[in-house]
Amino acid sequence: MNKDKIKQNIVKILKFFSNPRFLVCYALAWFVTNGWAYLLMSLGTYFDNNIMIAIAGSYLAFLWLPISPEKIVTVAISIFLLKLFFPNDKKTLAVLHDFYLKLKTRINSKKKEEK
Repeated sequence: MNKDKIKQNIVKILKFFSNPRFLVCYALAWFVTNGWAYLLMSLGTYFDNNIMIAIAGSYLAFLWLPISPEKIVTVAISIFLLKLFFPNDKKTLAVLHDFYLKLKTRINSKKKEEK
């Protein structure tokens, strides 16, 4: 790939992730995957409830492990929520669809090369 294509792809990715609609969906997805544990830890500390602290602490410890798929799951949930809440956002969904088609053609061409 030449530098222009790389720059275009980076700009597309940045526009996709900085879209206000996607950011709202990402915030909701982050709360589903992480935020509840931080809130539970805060409430458990405030009310001195050891069960809440233990549950939240265990989950948060797992999230900080290098093997945790939390970021991937958060982005996947965000994309699902974007499609669910904003189905008419053709511009953002078109960028996502274009990347999907490019990835699909690359995978198919790699399979053909292997055969």
